[in-house]
Amino acid sequence: MTVLTPTSSETDRFGEPIPGTPTETVVDNVLVAPGSTADLEASRPDGVTVALTLHFPKTFTGDLRGCSVVLTGQHAGTYRVIGEPKPYMDVNTPTDWHMPVEVEVCYG
Repeated sequence: MTVLTPTSSETDRFGEPIPGTPTETVVDNVLVAPGSTADLEASRPDGVTVALTLHFPKTFTGDLRGCSVVLTGQHAGTYRVIGEPKPYMDVNTPTDWHMPVEVEVCYG
């Protein structure tokens, strides 16, 4: 799995950041838990939103706020990270994973 972290080194004439090429970070050993799917409103009859929960390993220490993730395989696609994920306390997570991350993608 690859995490895409947005970058910005310039601002537009209104002082807003201009998106640059995102930084790519490969993260191994992420567990994927299928989430829900939901049809979109009637004006988009072929549209659907797919949500997943990714469980990040303790070895990942980056900030995921505003990031996207690229998955391959069964759930291939580019998903948007929802919110600002925070890890559980290590004492409460004896396994290799400690941070659930909700992601979603919209088709149609």
